[in-house]
Amino acid sequence: QLQASGGGLAQPGDSLRLSCAASGLILDAYAIGWFRQAPGKEREGVSCISRSDGRTYYADSVKGRFTISRDSAKNTVSLQMNRLKAEDTAVYYCAADSVLTCDTIMVITTKAGMDYWGEGTQVTVSS
Repeated sequence: QLQASGGGLAQPGDSLRLSCAASGLILDAYAIGWFRQAPGKEREGVSCISRSDGRTYYADSVKGRFTISRDSAKNTVSLQMNRLKAEDTAVYYCAADSVLTCDTIMVITTKAGMDYWGEGTQVTVSS
């Protein structure tokens, strides 16, 4: 019901835009989180947009480079990633929850913590 797309191979400094699309869900009714998991590392929260007021949250490692946004007409949530770094390389996932707030979502590390998860999209940043 959630599908992340837009990943690919990028060089350091490049930009990519990830999209989280939904079927059977109205994303405006959910807080949406973007997560990433690099090989051998724990899944981490990257960004979140709240359900109620559209407030946005970012991990310190991406603050100022990534921007999360909703497109209600398209029922999608995007993650614009600028000034990519090698350490941004990971599989990126989007997830939705109807109750949790972004303060909680940002520290979730397992799939059990959210109502819906999308399949991941690989982002590789390499020169």
